[in-house]
Amino acid sequence: MNSNLIVRILKSLPKLMRLGVSLAVSFSAITGYIVAASSIDINILYIFLGVFLLSGGASALNQFQERNVDALMFRTKSRPIPSKLISAGLGLFIAILLCSAGFILLYLKVGTLPAMLGLLNLIWYNGFYTFLKKKTVFAVVPGSLTGVTPLLIGWSAVNNYLLDPQIVFISFFIYMWQIPHFWLLLIKNAEDYKKAGLGTFHQLFSETQVKRILFAWIVATSLTSLLLAYFGFIQSQVLFVILIGLNVFISVSFYTILFRDDHLIKFKKAFISINAFMIIILMMLIIETLFV
Repeated sequence: MNSNLIVRILKSLPKLMRLGVSLAVSFSAITGYIVAASSIDINILYIFLGVFLLSGGASALNQFQERNVDALMFRTKSRPIPSKLISAGLGLFIAILLCSAGFILLYLKVGTLPAMLGLLNLIWYNGFYTFLKKKTVFAVVPGSLTGVTPLLIGWSAVNNYLLDPQIVFISFFIYMWQIPHFWLLLIKNAEDYKKAGLGTFHQLFSETQVKRILFAWIVATSLTSLLLAYFGFIQSQVLFVILIGLNVFISVSFYTILFRDDHLIKFKKAFISINAFMIIILMMLIIETLFV
């Protein structure tokens, strides 16, 4: 392998693995572990690395699968495969290598169930969801299950009972959050999706209807987080007050963004707000588990 190829591979990896997304997914996994174990130990490292590699591999595989569509869209045409930084074959090889490494690490160091959940998520994301999103803008509704699974991977490293009310409610919150998270991207990149022959919300709904649907789901996501306190998973009075404040902030913020800002959705502000909301909720669960 010549030095030029090595450089191109190293340059391509952050985009190929979607570094930020893979780190966020891994954080979700270790949250599940901490909530289940009520402690921090070496297993967190194995879970983090295993999920990180699997997530990065799934992203790389998705980019191999969608390389022709990616080449048509402004947002994705600079990705390593459509930009010719690396070949499609090399991209596929890296994807297989990352997925295999992640699965093996989870299987050997964490457990059979976490590894199987990781494999199931790979199949669901790269098989079912990747196919379905070419057919309907509502593919994210079943597709959002892929965002829940990392949490279950962390939880199952300690507790094999996946119907425990605690993990069910946390998973439900993550599921609800995933949908407006993805819909914001879909709405923002509507023109790109049109060029690539993919469906968009504005083909089905008016601008006002799109905003109302998005706001309704934001409010539902916000209210879902309150279930964590209602059922006793967040008991600290301080954290409860913070949770109430977050719910007020996210609802008022999105109402302003959607209905008061010059009739346009301010995507950057909206995207940062919804993602920060999710991360803070997970951090609150970790604090509740370890320190309260």
